[in-house]
Amino acid sequence: MRLTLALGRRNLGRTWPNPSVGAVIVSNSKIIGQAVTAPGGRPHGEPTALAMAGGLARGATLYVGLEPCSHHGRTPPCTDAIIAAGIVRVVSAMEDPDPRVAGRGHALLREAGIAVETDLLRDEAVRDHRGHVSRVTRGRPSLHLKLARTRDGFAAHAHDERLRITGQIADGAVHLWRAHADAILVGIGTVRADDPALTVRLPGLAACSPLRVVLDSRLRLNPASRLVCGAREVPTLVLTTRSAPVHAKRMLASLGVEVVAVAADAAGRVDLHAALAALAERGITRLCSEGGPHLADALSAADLVDVLTLFTGPEALGLAGGLPAVGPHLDAAIRDGHLAESAARMLGPDHAVTYERRI
Repeated sequence: MRLTLALGRRNLGRTWPNPSVGAVIVSNSKIIGQAVTAPGGRPHGEPTALAMAGGLARGATLYVGLEPCSHHGRTPPCTDAIIAAGIVRVVSAMEDPDPRVAGRGHALLREAGIAVETDLLRDEAVRDHRGHVSRVTRGRPSLHLKLARTRDGFAAHAHDERLRITGQIADGAVHLWRAHADAILVGIGTVRADDPALTVRLPGLAACSPLRVVLDSRLRLNPASRLVCGAREVPTLVLTTRSAPVHAKRMLASLGVEVVAVAADAAGRVDLHAALAALAERGITRLCSEGGPHLADALSAADLVDVLTLFTGPEALGLAGGLPAVGPHLDAAIRDGHLAESAARMLGPDHAVTYERRI
């Protein structure tokens, strides 16, 4: 099962709207087939692993990271393929909460005389499929928030001058997270201050750059920004409000940027719940937020943060009046245990602590 889950992690960020699910087939203590959901979401891992095993699958055991699907979509249900192949035992990490499945896959296998065992390494599987679970149960993607701060707790100078905080090893970790995300979220403030590219810049993984999403209630995105200039190569989506200038929307669309209007909040800004719901409707399951402290605290205030990774660099800002990296709502979520520490490690000179919403 650990191999099965590891296979599933390989394609995280590349299979949405479908989850990335690993499958391993074992016969006489030997692995005879293994696969993972293909990029784009089809085919699923189970039929590919069964094809690899061929006739040896009869009488074998299938390990799968998520309950096999039981509904007809663009392809037949995986349960049909498992039954037809002669698998006699299925070990599943977790039930699929998707209403189209939700235990029906396991039930169909049992009805066919197949022994079914569930919940092996369930907690690990739930973490891997956090995005899928969130989308089908809460109507929004899971959100992983990334923040960096100086040793004395600041994210930027008071005058918003860009501040280099983390080193190459931590930056590499962030790029790997990007590669496994369906989309990256930032606010227009970060774009105007930093002009980020938000692409994956690890060797061999440039093609894994996810959808780039900007919250921009008044469509202030600069046509000369790197996001706009690269929009025809890397998909870029701007979520705005219905009151945004029409001419700005047309201009951005002409440059390859997709602009979608969602509901506004009481202050006239993009409503964060509406924004994440719109992303879920597009099939986004795993969202990584790399905006600044203001967006981070707003997301926390809206109870939308599922995972937080906080990097602390070795240097202090040493100046009064800097911008604190952790705002009051996010700080309260950490202090009251709503976001509980789950891991800590050193990435070169930088200290990274991850907090998770309780599963």
